[in-house]
Amino acid sequence: MTEHDRLASDAVPPTPCAPFPSEEARPSPGFYPSHALDRAFKANLARLTAGISPAGLASVYFEWLAHLALSPGKQVELGEKALRKSLRLSQYAQRLARDPAAPPCIDPMAHDRRFAGEAWQQWPYNVIHQSFLLTQQWWHNATTEVEGLPPQRERVVNFVTRQLLDRCSPSNVPWLNPEVVAATLRTGGRNLVDGWQNFVVDWERAVSGKPPVGVERFRVGENLAVTPGKVVYRNRLIELIQYAPTTERVHAEPMLIVPAWIMKYYVLDLALGKSLVEYLVAQGHTVFMISWRNPGSDERDLSMEDYRRLGPMAALDAVTEITGQPRVHGVGYCLGGTLLSIAAAGMARDGDERLASLTTLATQVDFTEAGELMLFIGESEVAYLENMMWDQGYLDGYQMAGAFQILRSNDLIWSRLVHDYLLGERQPMNELMAWNADITRMPYRMHSEYLRRLFLDNDLASGRYQVSHRPVAIQNVRVPILAVATTEDHVAPWQSVYKIHLLTDTDEVTFLLTNGGHNAGIVSEPGHPRRRFQMRTQRHGEPYVDPLSWQETTPEQQGSWWPAWQQWLVAHSSGTLAPPGLGSQRHPPLDEAPGRYVRQP
Repeated sequence: MTEHDRLASDAVPPTPCAPFPSEEARPSPGFYPSHALDRAFKANLARLTAGISPAGLASVYFEWLAHLALSPGKQVELGEKALRKSLRLSQYAQRLARDPAAPPCIDPMAHDRRFAGEAWQQWPYNVIHQSFLLTQQWWHNATTEVEGLPPQRERVVNFVTRQLLDRCSPSNVPWLNPEVVAATLRTGGRNLVDGWQNFVVDWERAVSGKPPVGVERFRVGENLAVTPGKVVYRNRLIELIQYAPTTERVHAEPMLIVPAWIMKYYVLDLALGKSLVEYLVAQGHTVFMISWRNPGSDERDLSMEDYRRLGPMAALDAVTEITGQPRVHGVGYCLGGTLLSIAAAGMARDGDERLASLTTLATQVDFTEAGELMLFIGESEVAYLENMMWDQGYLDGYQMAGAFQILRSNDLIWSRLVHDYLLGERQPMNELMAWNADITRMPYRMHSEYLRRLFLDNDLASGRYQVSHRPVAIQNVRVPILAVATTEDHVAPWQSVYKIHLLTDTDEVTFLLTNGGHNAGIVSEPGHPRRRFQMRTQRHGEPYVDPLSWQETTPEQQGSWWPAWQQWLVAHSSGTLAPPGLGSQRHPPLDEAPGRYVRQP
């Protein structure tokens, strides 16, 4: 059996690697009560806590309180701040008595839009929300700059405290929110009745595993993921889609896109006019897309090495065979970009020169500053998640969604509570929201390895990550690199993505920073309103520029970043030729795009 046939087989055995807990022999009877019972208990508890470890949070808060108790100077400072804030609020109330338009005594942060409405500027709601903001500021002071508290623990305490305060925000209390009060008076309470009905419907759908209201209007293959193409390769983990050309000539080097398997691939083929794939095909690129299988309990032992081998490496073999081209533009999005970077490092180590360039979208390869997501990834948290995954064989998408929603709780949780349940209004569903509701799962072994080797140990950036039992280094990747980041990314903060400058030794690294979030900033089609970006190339030998200096000195361009990237791709291509056929004799078309795997529940 050839290597290619082995990769294509549905019966591919897991790659031999270091021992993993799921491969250990079943515990002896005397071992079971003490260890497996703990795992079963924690697995069930994790379902109630959205995968967040109570022990981890308790230990962090105890450490904070202990250091604060041993800091009498900090306590005096906090007492003084409390007194001063009380005086500021009192003076503000006195100014309001003389001038109802008096300026506030404290402004909310730039991204905080809870109190932006005109109704919040009227008495008594102006005093109420100003009191809350002052209280929030005091708690920020109380949870930061506590001598002896490690920075990571400080960030956790500060973040969790902020979440608890946001829960108590006056905007979330019906009788303290002037917009809710006005709607209740205007409708005679109909808004609360409608909001209750919305809540009941959402709760029933959540507990029964149904998608949110409005998702039924969006269907994969009908109005989502509709760019024409064929599935030209399939193995136990991926389908490979080749998209049909729309131009008479195409650029010589084809493109292989590796999306994240944490969600379905079609965020990059969202809808007509909003599809990155559709745009690239129209510009004369031959585009291949990996569509990941949605794993279940039977795939619990799939490893990161399996994902690399059965994913980008198997797809790369098929792409070069179908097109007859020796070099391919590699594109990776989020977790798929990290995996493609690992694959590229392994290829560079082994002298495999099939990559013409490497583009990463919202991708991290150094996880030392991975943003607020790191607050949920410590030894206690990872062990807690492992218990939950051990019990069911995978991490469910709904269990992952809780952590991501908490990162943006004002936008994703509390604003929805106010809009849908207190005002009784439904936010219209759109394509991106429908895609976001199409949940996937993560195999136990792969996700555990990902969290431990990349987030906890940072093996890839440190040159310790192993591919085929030997370490690889991003420094060995010598092809042109373009790294795209977004300004409001809570999953892959742009300063963390920027670290690619410190890890590679290639001739050129182009960094592109666009406004928007982790998904919306990437799905940024030409004509999208209010889009802008910055882009600069650093050549080999040029001095390093830190992220903030780069942002301050790089000119800003208006519009979508897609055309700028497309021009970069053309500059790193070797001419044009007639389009290749869809599939080949060795890889005949198996299905119409978008294929089978993307439809798996």
